Amino acid sequence: MRHLTTVTIAAAAPRPAPIPLQIITGFLGAGKTTLLNRLLKAPELAETVVIVNEFGEVGLDHLLMQGVEDGMILMESGCLCCTIRGDLVNTLEDLLRRRDNGRITPFRRLVIETTGIADPAPILNVVLMHPYLSQRYELDGVITLVDAVNGLATLAAHDEALRQVAVADRLVITKGDLVPEQDRIADLHQELARINPGARILDAAGGEADTEALIGLGLFDVAAKPSEVDAWLAIDAVMEGDHRHRHDANRHGDDIAAFALTADVPVRRQTLDLFWSLLRSTHGPKLLRLKGLVNLVEHPEGPIVLHAAQQVMHPPVSLAAWPSDDRRSRLVLIVRGLDPAIVQKLWAAFLGQT
Repeated sequence: MRHLTTVTIAAAAPRPAPIPLQIITGFLGAGKTTLLNRLLKAPELAETVVIVNEFGEVGLDHLLMQGVEDGMILMESGCLCCTIRGDLVNTLEDLLRRRDNGRITPFRRLVIETTGIADPAPILNVVLMHPYLSQRYELDGVITLVDAVNGLATLAAHDEALRQVAVADRLVITKGDLVPEQDRIADLHQELARINPGARILDAAGGEADTEALIGLGLFDVAAKPSEVDAWLAIDAVMEGDHRHRHDANRHGDDIAAFALTADVPVRRQTLDLFWSLLRSTHGPKLLRLKGLVNLVEHPEGPIVLHAAQQVMHPPVSLAAWPSDDRRSRLVLIVRGLDPAIVQKLWAAFLGQT
């Protein structure tokens, strides 16, 4: 008698549901970290992993991020759109491996906060076009912040800012409370609508940029964006692997550079004020961003946090304690068309190190 052998074929495991991934971008000083700190307090962002990209040789934003602790990854030593795009791919893949193998608590959402000078096209291409990552993550919207104080001038002067606006699903106008002229806000609103008519524009100062308006935006749709966006993505895909990985990690293009100023001993408040005043008066138009932690003689308990964007210095914030054991003063500057050595010599002169 002929016997038949029964072979049981196990059903393939169902593919896990894609993980929502959001990108928060905006030019230098637009307030990305402030917005993200507020959003992370919402229940909707529980079990969220945050990737923060900092451009420059010293990272600071991770010290000021609240509410994520072990769920935050700092990517520094370059801009995601340039020298460390490969690192982003590796990081996203590693997160999935650790999640799938049970080595980390399963996260439900991923947020990438880009550096302020990031061209968004390379980052979008990683998420949308990578053969594996595009199956495991779904791009759940791009949020772009625009500084009401400097927004119009920034859009006119920097292509990166223009592209950040063009790819957005939500445009958030920040610092509107610092601009009393309503006509100026209206002009910015009109310009944003002209660049990206499909994006919803929100006023952060008016309380419109809440969790409900910014979370769960739906699958990113290139076809719904201005026609230039598709062209930028195509051009970037062709350029990938060519010249992007050949330049200094602390430079972006030919004329934008990031560098750090440090001080091992406490700095007097008057010295700090005079340094900023002279720097702004002599090189103001070339200053894109300054941020830092400063150990003041007058405030030994904790540092003050400095934020300046394009010559506008926001009121310093005093921290009750140091966020790490490193108590050096650290200022990170991003400049355009300015030799960092000039600023470093000026800083040394004020500290009496010349």
